This record gives sequence, structure tokens and C-alpha cells, in this order.
Amino acid sequence: MTVHEVVNPATEEVVTEVELLDETATDAAIDRAVKAGESWRAVAPGDRARLLARFADAVEADLENLARLEVTNSGHTLGNARWEAGNVRDVLRYFSGAPERLFGRQIPVSGGLDVTFREPLGVVGIIVPWNFPMPIASWGFAPALAAGNTVVLKPAELTPLTALRLAELARSAGVPEDVFQVLPGRGSVVGQRFVTHPAVRKVVFTGSTTVGKQIMAGCADQVKRVTLELGGKSANIVFADSDLEKAAATAPYGVFDNAGQDCCARSRILVQRSVYDRFLELLEPAVQGVRVQDPSTEDSEMGPLISAAQRERVESYVDPDRVAFRGSCPSGSGFWYPPTVLLPADERDRAWREEVFGPVVSVLPFEDEADAVRMANDTEYGLSGSIWTRDVGRALRVSRAVDAGNLSVNSHSSVRFWTPFGGFKQSGLGRELGPDALDGFTEVKNVFVATEE
Repeated sequence: MTVHEVVNPATEEVVTEVELLDETATDAAIDRAVKAGESWRAVAPGDRARLLARFADAVEADLENLARLEVTNSGHTLGNARWEAGNVRDVLRYFSGAPERLFGRQIPVSGGLDVTFREPLGVVGIIVPWNFPMPIASWGFAPALAAGNTVVLKPAELTPLTALRLAELARSAGVPEDVFQVLPGRGSVVGQRFVTHPAVRKVVFTGSTTVGKQIMAGCADQVKRVTLELGGKSANIVFADSDLEKAAATAPYGVFDNAGQDCCARSRILVQRSVYDRFLELLEPAVQGVRVQDPSTEDSEMGPLISAAQRERVESYVDPDRVAFRGSCPSGSGFWYPPTVLLPADERDRAWREEVFGPVVSVLPFEDEADAVRMANDTEYGLSGSIWTRDVGRALRVSRAVDAGNLSVNSHSSVRFWTPFGGFKQSGLGRELGPDALDGFTEVKNVFVATEE
């Protein structure tokens, strides 16, 4: 038996040990999911809806426990963790309405009646990252279950605890055990088996672009469906006509949330040259005001990085000669790193171009609207971004011109459970959340019934 020690990132203390599944145990779980699928897809839509609603109620009742478990396991601030548990609840409630609304169409044809049905795929394998273990898991399993699929879910090795608890809550709500299974294990074992096992008909993966490409290539061998939410290098574009004080005050929270370990982090700030110096003057106290402290406290705004290895990776991007200013962070035990603002020499700088995945942001000036769009699009990624301007026409023009799947004007919001989420270019394939999510978990079946004698 292989076990993994779960470590609290804020203290470096071992919290517990979790048994990691091998390939044999993974195959057995997939086989159980196949068998469970025969009865799960036959559950009446209203009954499946009620089970998902009861699952949501169970999460609601356990919300504070889930939140504190995430603080301990992932180092998330308590406020963020409560939001994340609440997001799981809300996503389940949203998709509990889906089973009774999996509408097909009646298509006019000659000689008979033509109708379409939305059929479940079968077993769906979901691979969850360590940065947002709870919500990202639910973005996959909630619509998959609602559409009549069974789910095998692999949490990240570093952060398995809330996923295991969600499986317990699902069973307490009446969801059959083999319909939703959580399988802790290594990506090279459990995750890879999702890719190669012929009974797994879809893989949902959130993580690095490098691994996403490997999964996509592996799934191609069986023409297996994939949803990929991968890396990001999002731009925060600040025009001279914007509310500069608000743009500067909110910019730290657009990148330092979850210690910058967020694919949607606005880690490139583009500021129109005429207000560039003033923006930096306003940004400095905002960065230094971010409360980086024990994540279990009520007013913490940023916690530690997930591991020592991640801290070393983040540090490798920071050229001391390019540091404009920094915030503060605790010393001693814990994988802490201060909020850091860089002024790159130009757009070729490594920290400007690559996903740092930590509390590091780079700031560069732009000349005009066309230059801002060029700089924002000069990346292999296209996940999210923000546009700050008082000009509605400019906001719409730039929104249409920037190659990203999720944009906010005068805001840093990326995720709403009732709207689609996903990326352009190498940030991924497919859409999660909102009304579009069910398309990724169903097949369209066309049936023609002849009526002419």
C-alpha cells in the first residue's frame, strides 16, 4: 500500500495520510462505475434531480467543516474556502434542474417525425488540480451526474481531503456509492488509467498545458472526448479614462487571490502610458495592504503557496533588479511568499510571458487601444482578463478583440456558475458551467419515425 502524507502549507505539519490507489484498484472502481451506470441512467429525471438537490443540501449543512478542511489542506484563506464550499452547493443546485430539462428537438422533415435525444456518455473521469480542489471538482461532477453519467474523480495528491468528504456527503444524500467515486492516486497511475481505459468515455482535466496536451494525445487513440481547462497569462488592461483609483486598489486581488495560484490570475497589468506612473503610485500601497497571514483567521486575504517546490518555482521568475515593490508575509514555518510587483525590461521577459502561478505580477505601459490589444493577445494562452475604461464603446471593441474566453469590464470576475467558463488557444477546450456544460456530457441521438404508409 502506498500512502501520501497530506501537509498543511501554512505550518508544514503533516495533517493525515491518504492511501493511493494502484492501477488494479482503479480498474475495479471503473468497472463498478460501468455497472452502476446501467441503473443510474434509468433513474427518472425528477428523482435524479431530487438526489442532486439533497447532495447540495448536505454540502450546505457541512459548509463550515468543508471550508476549514480546505484551509488546513490547501492553505486557502477561510473566506475563500467558505466561498468555494458555497460554490459547490450552488453548482449542485443549478444542475439539479438539468435532468428535467435535457431537451431534444423536433425537426421538420418529410415523410415522418424526426426527434433528437440527449444521451449520457457513460463513465466520466475527472482529474482535479490542487489550486481549487472543491469548486473545480463540482464543475465536472455536477453536470456529468445530472446528464446521467457515472463519475470517477481523481483529486490532486496534495489536496485530496475535501473531495473525499464530498464523496461521503453524496452517499449520505442518497447518491449510489458507485455512481460517484473519488480515487486518490498519482496522475501517472489513476489519471493515466482514465485516459487509457476504454470504459471511460470522457476525461475532464484542469491543470497545466503540458499535461493537458499529453492527455489530449492519449485520448485521441480511442477518440475519447475531453474537456481541458489549462494555463493562463491573463491581462489586466487599464486605460487612462478609467477610474484609476479603483483599478489600482482592486488589481492586487485580481492576481494575488489564492496566492496567485489561479489560472485566471491577471498577472500582466497593461497601463496606458499617460497614467502609468500614477497607477504605480496608487498600486504600491494597495499591494502592501494585502493581509498575508494565517489563513484560518477571519480577515486573512492571502495564505501560503501549496508547497516548498511551488515556492522555489515562483522565486525562479523573480529578478531582484526588476522588483518595483513588495508586500509582506510571515516568516518561519509555512510556504510563504510576499506579493511582488515586477517592472520587466520588455515583453520578452520570462515573468511577463510564462505562467508564474504565484503572487507575482508584471506591469508594462501601452500606447493606445491597438497596442493594448496586441500586447494582450501576444501569448499562447487565452483564458481570462479585465478591461478598465469608462468608454462603453471601447469596452466592447476591446472585449471583442482580446482572445480570451472570460473577460470582465471594470471587474476581475471570471467565474459565475450560471455562465460558461473556458479558454481560447492553449488555455483549453470545451466549456464548463452554465447552460453549455451539459453539451459536453451528452451525445445527440437523432431518431426518424416514418409516418407514411
